[in-house]
Amino acid sequence: MAKKLVRFDWAMKKMLRHKANFDILEGFLSELLGEEVKIQQVLDSESNKETEDDKFNRVDILVENAKGELVIIEVQNTQEHDYFHRMLFGASKAITEHIKEGSAYAQVKKIISITIAYFDLGQGKDYVYHGTTVFKVIHKGDILGLSDKQVEVYHKYSVHEIYPEYWVIKTGKFKNRINDKLDEWVYFLKNAEIKPTFSAKGLKEANEKLDTMKLPEKERVAYDKYLLHLMSIASRNHTIEIETKEIIKKAHEEKEIEFILEMSKEGLTVSKIAKIAKRTEQEIQQILDGMAKK
Repeated sequence: MAKKLVRFDWAMKKMLRHKANFDILEGFLSELLGEEVKIQQVLDSESNKETEDDKFNRVDILVENAKGELVIIEVQNTQEHDYFHRMLFGASKAITEHIKEGSAYAQVKKIISITIAYFDLGQGKDYVYHGTTVFKVIHKGDILGLSDKQVEVYHKYSVHEIYPEYWVIKTGKFKNRINDKLDEWVYFLKNAEIKPTFSAKGLKEANEKLDTMKLPEKERVAYDKYLLHLMSIASRNHTIEIETKEIIKKAHEEKEIEFILEMSKEGLTVSKIAKIAKRTEQEIQQILDGMAKK
């Protein structure tokens, strides 16, 4: 039986902010970004939490890595149609809050924004997406690059390295098929479980430190409350989905009945209406009889 581990979003709220646990977060970032990541410090705790519900739905952490880059990691549990705008706002806010007044623009921090979404964000069939800023010429497809001097002074090799970059992990789209070490992490993010065969950076440490049985009693009670709240969110979303489908179905049926009545008024026979509406003659007759009684 797999060990029951603390969900990653809860770990970010309570455990991964401590330096002793940086190795877990460093492992995740290293596998995602494809380079060795060392965390220098946690710069920010959960921000903009105005209500208890808000606190549970939104979990974010802001860290600075050894390269001086700022990394925003955010977990979102509920649907927000303007979430892409929020990603942009978060990156922009981090830029403006971490540059000293009067500094040259060259002092703008590189921002890496990572979203772990437990809802279907945007339209897409895959589960990991990466966005960067690229300047392309409108005629020949050439990409605008940095000059030799800019590369020498700023130690950047492409324009997109200066601009914020965005990662989106859609856990619901992940089919639990493991193809690489990043998939091992996504499996953990989705299932709060680490298989014995997993070897991705940080997962061994996560398996040891995020054991729910090692939580102090007070923390375990709070964690159980958090899980119940997430179940409530899932139930509420499921109910909304069912109600929405019912509304759509009813609207479609009403429109179809209206169409059938219009054809009947135009003098079409029951047989002809049934053929057009792709219904049986008996169904069409029942609809017409039912509307006649009203």
